Amino acid sequence: MKRPPALPAHPALLLHAQERRQSAENRVADRITAFAGSMKFVYLHVIWFAAWIGLRIEGYPYGLLTMIVSLEAIFLSTFVMISQNRADEKRQVLADAQWQTVRQEEQQNEDLLRLSNQILRLTTEIHAMNLAQSGSASHHSTPDQAQHEVSDPATQ
Repeated sequence: MKRPPALPAHPALLLHAQERRQSAENRVADRITAFAGSMKFVYLHVIWFAAWIGLRIEGYPYGLLTMIVSLEAIFLSTFVMISQNRADEKRQVLADAQWQTVRQEEQQNEDLLRLSNQILRLTTEIHAMNLAQSGSASHHSTPDQAQHEVSDPATQ
C-alpha cells in the first residue's frame, strides 16, 4: 500500500524536526511511538499472545503474561504522552510562526495606511494649489462653476 505524497512542511516545522533529531532520546521515543502506533505492532501482539497461550508457556490465569502486558502498558502510555507533547510542541511552533506572520502583516498594513494617508494629503494639497492658480487666472474656483458661467448668458 502506497502512502499519499507528503504535503510540503512549514519551514518552522522543518526546523523543529531538525532540532528534535539532534537528541538521541527524541529519536528513540519517535521510533517507538511510530512502531507502537502501527498495525505491525498489533500483529506482533496477536502472534505473541496466541503463541503464549497456544504453546502453554504458563497456565491459566496467565500471571506472568499479565505482568508483562501491564509493564508494557505503563511504558506505552508514557510514549503516548511523549507523542502528545510532541504534537503540542508542533502546534505551538506553527502558532508562533503564524503569530509572527500576522504581526508582520499588521505592521505592513499600518505602513500602507500611513502611506495612503500621506498620498491623500499631498493630492489634496496639490489639488488646492491647482485650484488656487486657476482661480487667480480666470476667477473660477471649480471647473463646474466655469462651465456654468460659460453656458449661462445672464452672467456675461
